[in-house]
Amino acid sequence: MEEESRESRNTARLRMMELANMISVPMSLNAIVRLNVPDAIWEGGSNTPLSAAQILARVLPSGDPENLQRILRMLTSYRVFQEQVTHSERKYSLTEIGKTLVTDADGLSYGYGPYVLQHHQDALMGAWPLVHEAVVDPTCEPFVKVHGEPAYGYYGKRPEMNDLMQKAMSGISVPVMTALLDVYDGFGGVQRLVDVGGSAGDSLRMILRKHPHVREGINFDLPEVVAKAPQIPRVTHVGGNMLESIPAADAIFMKWILTTWTDDEVKLIMENCYKALPVGGKMIVCDSMLPEKTDESHRTRALLEADIMVMTIYKTKGKQRTEEEFRRLGHLAGFPHIQAFYIDYVFTILEFRK
Repeated sequence: MEEESRESRNTARLRMMELANMISVPMSLNAIVRLNVPDAIWEGGSNTPLSAAQILARVLPSGDPENLQRILRMLTSYRVFQEQVTHSERKYSLTEIGKTLVTDADGLSYGYGPYVLQHHQDALMGAWPLVHEAVVDPTCEPFVKVHGEPAYGYYGKRPEMNDLMQKAMSGISVPVMTALLDVYDGFGGVQRLVDVGGSAGDSLRMILRKHPHVREGINFDLPEVVAKAPQIPRVTHVGGNMLESIPAADAIFMKWILTTWTDDEVKLIMENCYKALPVGGKMIVCDSMLPEKTDESHRTRALLEADIMVMTIYKTKGKQRTEEEFRRLGHLAGFPHIQAFYIDYVFTILEFRK
């Protein structure tokens, strides 16, 4: 019994050491993306195992292969890389996780290269030491306490941050929208579709390609966002504020929009959607749904970690929600009919019909 107790205490201390040092993981991911390591290994699909020195030769005129190998070894323990050891030399190839960081011909990864960089910019990192302030004073985000203004306003004044945000969102939209369009057929019969918070219009582009009967797509976002959106056939870019009004349409689509808003704000956004829809029209919400019970799965951890980021950077009372919480807000906004479609292991579509 005493031996078991000692083993349990040792395991607990080791786990706490891991948690305390965990900042090494995202910052090392940030480093390998900045150094273009995934692309150097992938090289058009070869994914040939390479030593740190061989990788370095492909990405930099000079550098320290030993320090790069230290980063690669640590990320190997998180299954980002696969390590082969032969004759005392370590070589690395990409796992399925690592492949999500490879860029394509358009400069977008499968989604997560720009996403990693966007999350770890200096301005965002400066807010993290103040996470406890979200508990002490929930009226002001830690990001605002550091920078004096909300994150989206801060991004809007800095083109490089705004561009990286759009690139990150575009990259991760592609695999999600592909899965959504394979499973969900709720765009049938829609003539005019509004994408609220549509950024560069990538989601609308994919929807309209799959559903040519949709005559017009409205990409609705902040004026400074849509001002830089590219021209897309059958898509009109409209600037505005969803807390004030939303363009009229047969259907309104929202993907990952409601997480960064409070319950009262989400209810207001849903009410504005309700006003913009005809009888029988629908609001289509694609979002990640928290499980009712907390567990140790990668999915639950990813969502709860994202929840803390929302609290720290964007809105202290914005949050990830359970399906039941979304349903309750939809009913309060006036929607009598709600149906769920489970598109993959992370995302769910909730269809709110007027």
